[in-house]
Amino acid sequence: MSTEILVCVLCRPADLPREHPRPGRALLEAVENMALRDGLSFPIRAVECMSGCNRHCTVSLQAHEKFTYMFGDLAADETSAEQILVCAQLHQNSADGLISRDLRPERLRQGILARIPSISLKPIG
Repeated sequence: MSTEILVCVLCRPADLPREHPRPGRALLEAVENMALRDGLSFPIRAVECMSGCNRHCTVSLQAHEKFTYMFGDLAADETSAEQILVCAQLHQNSADGLISRDLRPERLRQGILARIPSISLKPIG
């Protein structure tokens, strides 16, 4: 299953006027450009709001029958784009989508907002 990368394109700091370009859009473009440059074929999708507004920029990694991750506090730069793609590769290579904290790149260790179980996860007990 291919890991999909979702990037909120509405993300912006509260003090950034609404008419200014959104950092979330810049992060999306950085991820797309780096994936293209590196020959990575992840589906990358712009979304409008993942309710992480106080923790901009927000990104999510998801795949069928795998844990979903949501990250925030990401700068809209090439370092974040590179680390998002590294983490997406880890997610894709994991059978259930679990990525241990120590394997995640630095910004995705610090900025984790949620790890959501797959809907197909077996009940405990």
